[in-house]
Amino acid sequence: MGVSLQADEITEWSESGWVDLFNGKDLTGWNTTGNWIVKDGVITLHPREGEEGWQRYDAYLTSEKIYRNYVLEVDFKFAPEGNSGVFLRVGDLGDHVASGFEIQILDTHHLEKPGNHDCGGIIRTTAPFVNAVKPAGEWNRYQIVMKDSHLVVFLNGQLIQALDLSKSAMKSRPMAGYISFQDEAKVVSYKNIRIKELE
Repeated sequence: MGVSLQADEITEWSESGWVDLFNGKDLTGWNTTGNWIVKDGVITLHPREGEEGWQRYDAYLTSEKIYRNYVLEVDFKFAPEGNSGVFLRVGDLGDHVASGFEIQILDTHHLEKPGNHDCGGIIRTTAPFVNAVKPAGEWNRYQIVMKDSHLVVFLNGQLIQALDLSKSAMKSRPMAGYISFQDEAKVVSYKNIRIKELE
């Protein structure tokens, strides 16, 4: 697989082989000590009093299973000034930031030229090609392809990342690991989480 994937190729894959990572009812299949609440088919983080920052790794919502190559789909929305992130191939549950790849979720709809720390950016690596994130309160969709050293990301149907990780600042990161959603002590919601593992 190269880095020239188009949105219609992702659509073609959607017919079979998908597994729901969220059952719409509870957090079966996930680990967390955080205040993630499930209601009406949506997972929402409601920060507890006094919580702030992002270095509470055990409070992240982390898959029980390790994954290597896959297509991951997830819908998300955030409150004003919302902040979270989708982590891929997390190798050390004691430090997601140092051992995985983070695709940022942030309230940066207003930016003309987002950077690698803005929504759609791969933290410490590359900025998104375009700013495709919707305003706070609206649902967005990530379609993420992780195949060997290639990472391709679509946001709301627009190609925003096509990266050869072996040639990036993250080339020493694990080739397999956990999927995780960041607890930044900001209100954020997720739904329709599913995965298709690739050979």
